[in-house]
Amino acid sequence: GGVVETVLIPMGDDEYTQCISSQVGCALACSFCYTGTLGLSRHLTPGEMEDQVLLGRQNLPENARLSHIVYMGMGEPLHNFDNVVESIRRISDPDGIGLAQRRITVSTSGLVPAIKKLGEALNVNLAISLNAADDETRNEIMPVNKRYNLETLIQTLREYPLPPRRKMTMEYVLLGGVNDRPEDAKRLKTLLRGLPVRVNLIPWNPFQGPGYDRPKESAVRAFQRTLKGAGF
Repeated sequence: GGVVETVLIPMGDDEYTQCISSQVGCALACSFCYTGTLGLSRHLTPGEMEDQVLLGRQNLPENARLSHIVYMGMGEPLHNFDNVVESIRRISDPDGIGLAQRRITVSTSGLVPAIKKLGEALNVNLAISLNAADDETRNEIMPVNKRYNLETLIQTLREYPLPPRRKMTMEYVLLGGVNDRPEDAKRLKTLLRGLPVRVNLIPWNPFQGPGYDRPKESAVRAFQRTLKGAGF
């Protein structure tokens, strides 16, 4: 009776990335996230996550293929750790869907103990929903930061067993006047220095309620230029 979403994202050359959900709703209540307003109904089972991939493959255009999977839909994947790990093992099994773990990315808001466990259990890619480069701002928009602050999170990422030639993804949702200013870009540049990362800048997609503004295009481009100038 619950509802989740899964999305096929065209990547060019007849390849698609699929974004799948790991929970019905989410317990972490990030203030800029619509799913966070729903609360958590329940975890998805490994089979329900695998079913999303099977459904996605059935709906691919002719001659297209599913090249990557990202656990970035509804839910906090590492809050549903055991089921997510089992689903990845099934999806990557050569006798199953057979998608290599290096083509699978798990995103987290920063559940530090589970990040360490993930690196020990699987060979997947890691993405962090970061969204701020100082604790004051991150505490305001992401309550999880009050438990695992930026210093703790970044130290964990420095110790993460990332395979050679791979990078982590830092997801950064830009909120107008909140975390998109020149000083925010400079703080982010300093925070991520020395980490093997790429940064995914995401202008906020508005919904009614939290009172944020979508950032101005000029602010987004200036933020991007600062990071590119630092080699990101």
